[in-house]
Formats: sequence, C-alpha cells, structure tokens
Amino acid sequence: MATQDRLIETMQELLRERGYTGTSPKAVQQRAGVGQGSMYHHFTGKPDLAAAALRRSAEQLRTRAEQRMAGPGTAYERIEGYLLAERESLRGCPVGRMAQDAEVIADPELRAPVHETFEWLCGRLAEIVAEGRAAGEFPADTDPADLAAAVAAVVQGGYVLARAADSPEPFQRAVHGVLAMLRACSATKG
Repeated sequence: MATQDRLIETMQELLRERGYTGTSPKAVQQRAGVGQGSMYHHFTGKPDLAAAALRRSAEQLRTRAEQRMAGPGTAYERIEGYLLAERESLRGCPVGRMAQDAEVIADPELRAPVHETFEWLCGRLAEIVAEGRAAGEFPADTDPADLAAAVAAVVQGGYVLARAADSPEPFQRAVHGVLAMLRACSATKG
C-alpha cells in the first residue's frame, strides 16, 4: 500500500477510535509505520490528513449505502436492505461519530464531508420513499424528506444506543422498530 493511502487509512481508524481531538500526528505516524517527513510530504498537517480521511470514509459509506439502495425491489425492500446491512454498531458510524467532535464541527473543511454525506443519504432515501409513494406503497401524504430524515436518525441513534449499552442489541431494536413503522405505514396507505 502506498504511504499516502496508509496514512489516510490509519487516520480513518484513529478518528473512529479516538476522534479528531484524541488523534495526534505522532499516533498516526507510529501506527502507519512512517516518519514525520513522509507524513508532511503528503499532507500539510493533521487537518489536511483528517480531511482526506473523512472524505474517504464518507465515500466508502456512500458506496456501501448505494449498493443496498440501488438494488431491485420495492421501496420498502430497498430501505430494509440499507437498514439491515451488516454494521459494526459498537464502533459507531465512521462519519456520524465525527459530528460529535467539537473540533470537526468547528472547522468548515472537516465538517463538510460529514454534512455532505448525511445530506446525500437523506436525499437518496427521500428519492426511494418518493418512488414508493408514487407506486402506492406509502400513503400519498407521506413526506419523503421527513421519512428519510427519520430513517437516517434511527441508524445514527442506534449507533449511540449500542455504544452506550456495549451491545449491538439496541441498534438492532431501533432498526427493527423503524421497519415495523414503515410496514404499518404501508399497510394503512390510502
């Protein structure tokens, strides 16, 4: 693996484990097995490396989500596929966790991939809900943006609940709960 990619991947791991504030350039260099000169050859500093790592984490999240949502099936089945995708719920979302880091939120360049990812996710889910509404799968008065935001919030909240309990069960319960609500919404359409 190229040094630049190793640095980005290491920063991704450390951001997920420790957050931005808890990740030092020295920790990145040590875990990546590179010297200070190599790091600063590729990145101007910690913020630049963190921005690259956040952009890569965001891209990976979008790719995995789109694989689930672009498949065949009804709107409900595609949302279900997204919600039931295998996740490391105890580690938290690699992008969502950054929304809880004060330094990331305070820096527009670091915050941008986080915001853009959730904006994309909600938009993509809203498209699927709108397709389902048009097909008669969901009630005509269903607001796609509201339902999409609720689905995204359940996933992110599920991560928080799982981490707090040190168990994947709360995440699974949250996902199954929103799926039950979607089924009920679909059953009462019209």
